[in-house]
Amino acid sequence: MSLLPSDGAFGSAQRQRIFQIIVLAISVVYVGRLAWLQIIQGSVYKLKAEAQAIKQIATEPFRGMIYDRNGRAIVQNAPGFSITVTPYEFTDESCRRLSKILGVPDSLIWQDVQKSAKFNKFAAAKLFYGRDVDFEVISAVEEQRDSLPGVDLIVDPKRQYAFDGNAAHLLGYTREVAEAQLKQLGDAYSPGDLTGQTGLERAYERNVRGIKGLQYVAVNKNGQRVASFNDGKSDVAGLEGDDLHLGIDTDLQELAEKLMGSARGSVVAIDPRNGEILCFVSKPDYDPRNFSGRGGRTYYNVVRDAPGIPLLNRATTGQYHPGSTWKPLMALMAMQEGIITPSTKLPCIGGYQYGNRFATCHGGVHGMIDYKTAIAVSCNSFFYQLGVKVGLEKFYYYGSLFGFGQKTGVDIGEEKRGLLPSREFMDKHVGKGNWTNYVLMNWGIGQGEVEVTPMQLAAYTAAISMNGLWNQPHAVREIYSKTLNKRIKVSYESREIPIRKEYFQVVKEAMRAVVTSGTARLVDLPGYDVCGKTGTADVRKGQPPQSWFICFAPMNDPKIAMVVTGEGAGYGAAFAAPIARKLLDLFFLKQWPADVARDTTWTRKPGITPAKSTPTDSMPQRKGPFAKPYAERPVATLPRPATPTTAQPSAPQR
Repeated sequence: MSLLPSDGAFGSAQRQRIFQIIVLAISVVYVGRLAWLQIIQGSVYKLKAEAQAIKQIATEPFRGMIYDRNGRAIVQNAPGFSITVTPYEFTDESCRRLSKILGVPDSLIWQDVQKSAKFNKFAAAKLFYGRDVDFEVISAVEEQRDSLPGVDLIVDPKRQYAFDGNAAHLLGYTREVAEAQLKQLGDAYSPGDLTGQTGLERAYERNVRGIKGLQYVAVNKNGQRVASFNDGKSDVAGLEGDDLHLGIDTDLQELAEKLMGSARGSVVAIDPRNGEILCFVSKPDYDPRNFSGRGGRTYYNVVRDAPGIPLLNRATTGQYHPGSTWKPLMALMAMQEGIITPSTKLPCIGGYQYGNRFATCHGGVHGMIDYKTAIAVSCNSFFYQLGVKVGLEKFYYYGSLFGFGQKTGVDIGEEKRGLLPSREFMDKHVGKGNWTNYVLMNWGIGQGEVEVTPMQLAAYTAAISMNGLWNQPHAVREIYSKTLNKRIKVSYESREIPIRKEYFQVVKEAMRAVVTSGTARLVDLPGYDVCGKTGTADVRKGQPPQSWFICFAPMNDPKIAMVVTGEGAGYGAAFAAPIARKLLDLFFLKQWPADVARDTTWTRKPGITPAKSTPTDSMPQRKGPFAKPYAERPVATLPRPATPTTAQPSAPQR
């Protein structure tokens, strides 16, 4: 017995068509889905299939930019590319190939890898010889990626300097963090990271450093990234470093560097109204551009061993006898203590007799002379006598009020105290009973044991110009916080020196006479009432003296206070004063000296580093089947230890 109808209605043509349509639809769905998975989404699923783990990669933040007082970005950032190595995944084959790509011996690569492994063998670390690589190296790494386990490329920012100068000891430089520093700095740093080593880069490292970001990627069995994890939704964005806004006048800085040339010395100019540094030069110096990129380690070794000690910051750590620039302070001491009045006259017979010693006056016989004339002609006899009359305790007390014998606290970081001798100092270093008050004669003219830094002398000059208001010198006026998105003013110390205002005015008038009728007449700038004092400090017998000039202007509304000094440069009026005059011309009259060349490229095209800097690697376009293939670089031999050049011993820093 059959269950099917005998009339054939079940297998009708209509049912067959329906069945065929259903089968066709199911086939289309399966084929379409298969095509979607294999053709359209095939690469995605292939990456997922190849991904063996999730890897955390730190992304480097851009360091904060640095601006001058006019809003010019003088220190910027440029993107670069660096090679990283994860020690746990790095192999001998990777090292061999990478050695040929970079053109360095594999032993040097392994040396860096082993250092990184001590810190964290599972974390990617930058190679010194793989920093700031060019397009050719980038291409080679990408082409051989499958044969380079543990090797990767990252975006690694580098510093760019957009002005025709160095400002080396002000800005400082960045360099790879040392192994010893890693233990002190904590988890924020990894091997190969850059950190500020000197100057503002170091003093404000916490501000300009920024915060690293985190990127999560899927990696294959070779530890190489194959895809973003979770479409990048799990990544943690980094934070750029805070920007520094300085009081520096870039034009003044550039000119001061050029005027100092190859001399050894420094120039410091500050705004006496608030202590902002307008100009900060120490010579010899170095080019901080050469620390940016992969040449930093080599360049450091060059400047470290160079004659003249370019790494020495003479403006804050150079300690010298102040010479006659000390004389205005002696007059302030004596007047405040009632030892002299502005009209008091003392004899000059070509020198001063103290006991069985006679100290000469280099200006000859001046006769009976008052303070104003003594300052104008720089009479030593007058100040020999003041030194003895003031006495040791008062000498030390008033010197301390102006910040001598102590650090100014300038925010550049490295600084020395100078030397303000006291009774305790003399008893300890000379011996109790082995010295007499004759030392006060030497101290009265800024000689003997008295030593100052140019920065201390600049702050002292500014305090005189402001009638006793001492403002702490500083480079940074504001910090732009990327976290708060606002500028934050930086506060500094400001204090009144307890000396009567009228005595400061007397001293200022005497310093004005130095410029109008005394030893610095060439500095007189009509209409700006420049006040100044030359100084010529003896160093050692047979050696040329230290050249000094201090000044401020205008006399009753000061806007700039300046110190210029040169080691072994001779008379203050011959070396230091002419430099100060040209700087004053630029500051007040905006006149750049016609005899001083200047590269103004950066002013026409902001952000462009002058041509004297090391050119950045270009990225040639490779198109078509006949493009030049990558050629392996010759592997360099291991460098032999360089024999350091023996520098002639220089005169002691006084």
